[in-house]
Amino acid sequence: MSNADLNELEIAPPAVVSQAARGFAEALAETPEFMAFEQAASAMNDDAMAEQARIAFQTKQQSLQALLRLNAVSAQDQAELERLRQAFLSLPTVAAYARAEADLVAVCQETGDLLSHHIGIDIAAVCASGCC
Repeated sequence: MSNADLNELEIAPPAVVSQAARGFAEALAETPEFMAFEQAASAMNDDAMAEQARIAFQTKQQSLQALLRLNAVSAQDQAELERLRQAFLSLPTVAAYARAEADLVAVCQETGDLLSHHIGIDIAAVCASGCC
């Protein structure tokens, strides 16, 4: 953005910005992708098998945490960790959640791109984490 562009920039009052953000959030929450994501998250959270599989994977992963950081996990432990990961990811509710999440992320990225184009600011770059 050039200095001339900055001089022409209109600044909206905080209340207007807040209302626009609320309106945007409400519109996003009404999309089929968001509703599917919420349903998939609820179904996965209510699935006892998914919870057990997640706990088994995370427990194994945590037990190997130091070795994982050092890249010193045995082939047997790596295979077991991968087996537990796949057991979790292959459950129908978990797979449905992953698909719904990917669909929602795609909508959010597309929306961000459209907003960036219309306002002339790269929203993804501005909102990206400043760390690492």
